[in-house]
Amino acid sequence: MSMLTPPGMGGKYRITGDVYPRMRRPHRRRRIVLASAAAVVVLGAAGWGTLQLVDVFSGDGGTKTTAGKQADCKPAPKPTPAPAAFPKPAQITVNVYNATPRSGLAKTTADELKKRGFKIGKVGNAPTAYDKKVPGAGLMLGAPAATKGAFPVLGTQLAGATTKTDTRGTADVDLIIGNAFKTLSPKATADAALVALTKPAPVPTGKC
Repeated sequence: MSMLTPPGMGGKYRITGDVYPRMRRPHRRRRIVLASAAAVVVLGAAGWGTLQLVDVFSGDGGTKTTAGKQADCKPAPKPTPAPAAFPKPAQITVNVYNATPRSGLAKTTADELKKRGFKIGKVGNAPTAYDKKVPGAGLMLGAPAATKGAFPVLGTQLAGATTKTDTRGTADVDLIIGNAFKTLSPKATADAALVALTKPAPVPTGKC
């Protein structure tokens, strides 16, 4: 074997002139190149997918979702106007009449209303037009202006009382005790109703 013969080739490949056997390079470099190209493709696909997700959560999709939520929001209703200034019990003169067969109701009721701050006018039996003709707990009778003044205030003292207007020109009102009358509302209940009557309602807010 010649000294120029590469080791491991035996005597098959002998160098006899200017021609040398060509050694093949291993395929490792080709594999590295292919793996690098594949990695670039995978990274590109992953980047594109990430951009799509970003568009969904922060792009038009987010805008549509926000718009949908805004559309579902209910606008705040118009605030209820503050109630008119009601007269105080001391500014209301009440005539108390008994339209029941039970005696003494007009006086005891008038005395209790006086303790609660109302002015008391006439006290006695009901006129013939109403005597034994008031089926409920009571009837409040007065001028049309009383519907927005004296009636609501006096009504806090007797639950179930009805109202009726007449042509009188005075500011006093009549409380005609009816057949279903038992007693005035408890003072604590009447006071709470009076506070609620004069307290403005809270302003409502919108809801989303």
